[in-house]
Amino acid sequence: MDNENVLAGKGNRKQRRPAVPESLKGLGKVPPKATDLEQVVLGALMLEKDALTAVIDVLHPESFYKDNHKEIYKAIVTLFNESEPIDMETVVNQLRKSGTLEFVGGAYYIAELTSRVNSAANIEAHARIIVEQAIKRELISVSSEIQEMAFEDTTDVFELLDKTQGHLFEISEKSIRKSYADMKSIMKDALTELEAKRDQKEGLTGVPTGFSALDRVTSGWQKSDLVIIAARPGMGKTAFVVSAMRNAAVDFAKGVAIFSLEMSAVQLVNRMISAEAELESEKLKKGNLEDYEWEQLVHKTTQLTEAPIFIDDTPALSVLELRAKCRRLKSQHDIQLVIIDYLQLMQGDSSSKGNREQEIATISRSLKNLAKELNVPVIALSQLSRAVETRGGDKRPQLSDLRESGSIEQDADMVMFLYRPEYYGITEDEDGMPTTNMGEVLIAKHRNGSLDTVKLKFIGKYTRFTDLDDSGFQNTAGSGGFSSFENSGGGSGGDDSGAIFGSKINDDFDDDLPPPSGGGFGYGPGEKGGGLDPTEDDSPF
Repeated sequence: MDNENVLAGKGNRKQRRPAVPESLKGLGKVPPKATDLEQVVLGALMLEKDALTAVIDVLHPESFYKDNHKEIYKAIVTLFNESEPIDMETVVNQLRKSGTLEFVGGAYYIAELTSRVNSAANIEAHARIIVEQAIKRELISVSSEIQEMAFEDTTDVFELLDKTQGHLFEISEKSIRKSYADMKSIMKDALTELEAKRDQKEGLTGVPTGFSALDRVTSGWQKSDLVIIAARPGMGKTAFVVSAMRNAAVDFAKGVAIFSLEMSAVQLVNRMISAEAELESEKLKKGNLEDYEWEQLVHKTTQLTEAPIFIDDTPALSVLELRAKCRRLKSQHDIQLVIIDYLQLMQGDSSSKGNREQEIATISRSLKNLAKELNVPVIALSQLSRAVETRGGDKRPQLSDLRESGSIEQDADMVMFLYRPEYYGITEDEDGMPTTNMGEVLIAKHRNGSLDTVKLKFIGKYTRFTDLDDSGFQNTAGSGGFSSFENSGGGSGGDDSGAIFGSKINDDFDDDLPPPSGGGFGYGPGEKGGGLDPTEDDSPF
């Protein structure tokens, strides 16, 4: 009523033009609008009973510029929700019941709308133009508000940035929705995907973890999956995910983005250097390396330097920032895997702040949406509650131990727990085998596969996980192979012909380093080049 006033008269009706917002008066402009099309669409909706189903998912009352058109559309939607027929008479009656008939222009104006159109043939195209104009008006409104706040000295700039991102995200989510697809097109996509999988002789259909036993269960990290890896502190969550990241990026040339909220980028790279060069992390921390160890470091980290790994160590990262950065990395570098270390250190949107459980629920739901949007697996590390420590027995974690929100379990496609019996002083497993340096990956939820327990080897001094019978990382381009999955980029003749990538790890490495020597990567039992290295001094196996 504030923007539109309809004055009833005898024989004709006058309409006052919508007021121009204050922010636009000095510019000599009026807001984007398509009032003629609004009349055409409303008339078409009252002419054909099925017309509304074609536009109801994109067209909302707020999409209309004129207030009386908003009220008419609300009346049409109300009739639709009540399964009532939609025509001129029923709309007039509904407006009369809601007390807005005179406001919209009376029965005369409703009749006039139906006379402006003959059919609803182009209603979808017309509706999208209306929505586009509405989006422009929202963007103008948001930018005016942001501009006003930016001039205020009391405004916190980071809160303003967060608010701006929140507004833009809300507009895009509300206005741009993915449409349905018919069975014919979906079937075509499914068959194309099956044909591609057929070429994967060993069944590796996702991003490889590099752990042969785990890949046999999961077939790799699958596209659009949200994977939660949870454990108590000290179990090696970061070591596990960094090992898997290294395998995907170095051995299979998959672009990986890791958002490290707990550790700095340099600390994370130092961990990777320790694992790759087989140098104790304590030595790297203190910097007291012998000359031969420096040579070993340079020689063994060449492949790591060239790996397509992208590290972001922004603290207290928000969901909106994460989404924006991932979309940019996907478009610029075609990343195939996203890792967040760890979920509880992220921040949700402003609407959920103050309620931590609701905030975590928002974050986990947003991560699942991100995985679907980018069509890549998203791995999020998570803490477990202290209930694990107070429980008796072997203290194996379970789904109810997920901290702060049951929505994590609900949103995840796969939930994995890391468990090291040695941490709790358990020296033998149920089969009587020693548990020294052994870690277990417990798959507690697997939406698209089976549940299982996979045993891995944990090398504490190098902070890395490997296959239980593997001595460590070696060059996959050399002789030897994989027990379950073969690197399509590697050779089998002992050469160094693997693909070379420019330095991606925060540009920390930019010197020309000598190429690594050949050698096998023992990826599983019984394969040439695999097995334990007799020089490994900490292995009990």
